[in-house]
Amino acid sequence: MTDIDHKRILADRLAARFGRRSVLLGMGAGAAAAMMGGLPMPAAAAQAGHIKIAALKHIDTLDPHFTFFLSAVQVINNIHSGLLKVTYDGTKVAFVPDLAETWTLEDDKTHLFKLRPNVKFHDGTACDAEAVKFSLMRVKSGTPASPHAWKLALLSEVEIVDPLTVRLKFSEPYAFLPVALTGSTGRAGTIVSPAAVQKYGMDYGRNPVGTGPFRFVSWKDNDSIELEANPDYFEPGLPKLAKASFVMIDEPATAVAALISGQVHGMNDCPMQLVNQVKAIPTVDMYGEIEGNYTYVGMNTRKPPFDDVNLRRAVAFAIDRETLLKQAYFGVAKQAYTPISPPMTGFYDPDIAKSGRGQFFDLAKAKEFRAKAANQGEIEVTYIMAERGPVGTRVAQVVAPMLAQIGIKVKLELLEPAAWVQRMKDGNFEMLDFDWVADLDPDETLYPEFKSGGSWNYWGWANPKFDELCAQAQKILDVPARAKLYYAAEDILMDEAPVAMLAHMPIYKVFSKKVQGFEYVPCDLVNLHTVSLA
Repeated sequence: MTDIDHKRILADRLAARFGRRSVLLGMGAGAAAAMMGGLPMPAAAAQAGHIKIAALKHIDTLDPHFTFFLSAVQVINNIHSGLLKVTYDGTKVAFVPDLAETWTLEDDKTHLFKLRPNVKFHDGTACDAEAVKFSLMRVKSGTPASPHAWKLALLSEVEIVDPLTVRLKFSEPYAFLPVALTGSTGRAGTIVSPAAVQKYGMDYGRNPVGTGPFRFVSWKDNDSIELEANPDYFEPGLPKLAKASFVMIDEPATAVAALISGQVHGMNDCPMQLVNQVKAIPTVDMYGEIEGNYTYVGMNTRKPPFDDVNLRRAVAFAIDRETLLKQAYFGVAKQAYTPISPPMTGFYDPDIAKSGRGQFFDLAKAKEFRAKAANQGEIEVTYIMAERGPVGTRVAQVVAPMLAQIGIKVKLELLEPAAWVQRMKDGNFEMLDFDWVADLDPDETLYPEFKSGGSWNYWGWANPKFDELCAQAQKILDVPARAKLYYAAEDILMDEAPVAMLAHMPIYKVFSKKVQGFEYVPCDLVNLHTVSLA
């Protein structure tokens, strides 16, 4: 009987998803060395240089198992490592071993990971099979519950084969697994020090201990997060820098001025209104493209007035996206009809604008739904906003007068970013706009944000049929079959409209030309381990 190459089957399914970004399910370190012709590994290099990155987005915690924000992952990914990591060479997205030395699929539900030997956490404790099991179970069933637990819901057993080998057994085939087990966007596969978690408890997010290229030094509120090189990092010759700082700068124009003057060497985000200005600066390089993301106006369905589905539908059709893209996104974003985004080839429909699916501007239809709403008087709502993300408060300012056309009077309330985040998490809002970024699969695009009772379902929306469709799609590897299920789930979501879709955005990173060796990955990461300063 011919052996079945389960990893190749999974790779083929993923390659179909990413289209031009063909996918590799990574080879082990030995295979990589063979491709290098058996060349000896380079000796460890002396670290030098101190890079400073302007951090424009809110950072909630440096605990990978509890963060809600990719801005935090940009820091976390330099401190921690995962079983797998995401790489990108300009044409290929690859999910390759990181802390794992080899990754074997014994069958379509069983994954065997052989860990790198002699890897230690920054506190000197061993990163072994016990540590891997500790981290995975902390995500799956720890207390308090991790918001990433859904990613390991199908994990039925973590078997420690020997001190450097773990076998993961799943109840079903799991198409999303390679993304989930990365130490970056996936977060479920990020390995943390058990000793540090036990020492710091819920304060681990302020005292993170990983195996990554940089060690955590300090976090000063509204000032900076300081990292230093890990001299025992498992990739020889890396990192090249001695220190790295993420400097908190709320005002984008201030960050650009600091970049030009040399006070910082880069920006972890470039707001849309500054893209053309920054592109014209001869001393900087800009990286970015439209990534797996979407933006939207979210409505709190738990209480009036947006517990009324017809009012929500009216909002969804009242927003003129063409005008919004010009005024709020400066013409560089793409209209979003549903959450599934352009990079997800095999799932994203390039002809969706002609399909009639999703949400779009239709004022007549908006007024029809408004006429069906329970409250036929003028409705006053508070729209909370903050100077955060690529668009700041511009979406709110553009949307507000559009809603006046359907009898909704919008009061704009400006908050500090941290207060805005807390209000959203607490459900203490009526309306806001938000962005969901760095998605590599429709599962993470839809399920965690909108499943009934989910920790990221800030809108309080619930639909059992939607949940069922997404759960079914998790267990299927065939792309067309998965796409059919996700389309059905999207159609329910778009019809009941807890959110009004807006745009798919390009995400930009900016670095001084003095920064050399930055490796761009199209999922909103700022990986500094290969970077040096000229």
